[in-house]
Amino acid sequence: MIEIIKRPENISEVNTMSPLTWAYIGDSVYELYIRQYLVNTTKVKPHKLHVEGIKYVKAGAQANILEKIGPKLTEREQEIVKRGRNAENHHLPKNATVQEYMYSTGFEALIGYLYLTKQDERLKEILELCIIEKNKEN
Repeated sequence: MIEIIKRPENISEVNTMSPLTWAYIGDSVYELYIRQYLVNTTKVKPHKLHVEGIKYVKAGAQANILEKIGPKLTEREQEIVKRGRNAENHHLPKNATVQEYMYSTGFEALIGYLYLTKQDERLKEILELCIIEKNKEN
């Protein structure tokens, strides 16, 4: 991964962050990965890229992907997902159920945590699993 902004130096600093902070970062990391994937694998115009990207990043899609990759996560990763899923969030989802939104927050928390703790190889493995699982649907 390209490190444009310096990430925290130690895991203990990341561990003191709110799971919603992990999810905030994870949302961006995941969306950037999906956008790059689509740019590299399709030859469509930006509007179509946006429409295709939504299929991967909307809350329902993230919740579905999490359900599929869940058994492949380590115990620690499952704990991170649970913390993200159970974090108190006062945001009401517009285009998803509350449950989908909670699970997508857990998914994003995992992505953000792996990114912030510089676990880039594992992050890459999980992101690639996400693509594989999503493509199985098509």
